[in-house]
Amino acid sequence: MTTTLITGATKGLGLETARRLTAAGHTVYLGARDAGRGAEAAAALGARLLLIDVTSDDSVRAAAEQVRAEVGHLDVLVNNAGISGGRKPPGEVTASDMRAVYDTNVFGVVRVTHAFLPLLADSGAPVIVNVSSGMGSLAVTTDPARFESTLLGLAYPSSKSALNMITSQYAKAYPAIRINAVDPGYTATDLNGHRGTQTVQEGAEIIVSGALVSGARAGHLPAVPPGGRGPIGGSIT
Repeated sequence: MTTTLITGATKGLGLETARRLTAAGHTVYLGARDAGRGAEAAAALGARLLLIDVTSDDSVRAAAEQVRAEVGHLDVLVNNAGISGGRKPPGEVTASDMRAVYDTNVFGVVRVTHAFLPLLADSGAPVIVNVSSGMGSLAVTTDPARFESTLLGLAYPSSKSALNMITSQYAKAYPAIRINAVDPGYTATDLNGHRGTQTVQEGAEIIVSGALVSGARAGHLPAVPPGGRGPIGGSIT
């Protein structure tokens, strides 16, 4: 049975991804910072609760030790946990604002990936899915035809740009692991005050596809139609 960890999985895209992968037969570790909300969500889905704060080295280390003790390996890692950092104009964003967003969206991914790489190495078909955003794409955010080009932001978009490059570099360093970054599209979640035009069911589709992908070269998923939501592979500009 496939063992999967999803960070930030108590609500929104993470929770829907956990629901879908549990239904697909995965043993899902539902990553949560809050024990109460995590236990409730895990019980509702038939998943396993894993307490993990991606901003804490100690928490991430303890989570990896728990998974090793219970199952001895990890097949799929979905780095979903993320924060927006609010909607400040770029000129009002401070270094502290940036640091707070990066600690979850960038350093958190590195913390979790670093801690779980040894467990992924013990899988016969390891997969990493990093949940990115079109807001991290230089091409998308400068294309007048794309909605993302109308939005201004400093911390969140740049954190997703960094995540795309991190994904690319991990994919090159670990060719035996299928590593992809995916863009769920403009999905109605707490992250954007539920202003998104997609449901979480629609947004989670590409994340679930990434977790179930078979035969795709690391760093890349099949292309999507122009203007459609989809994956961001290692070659993003």
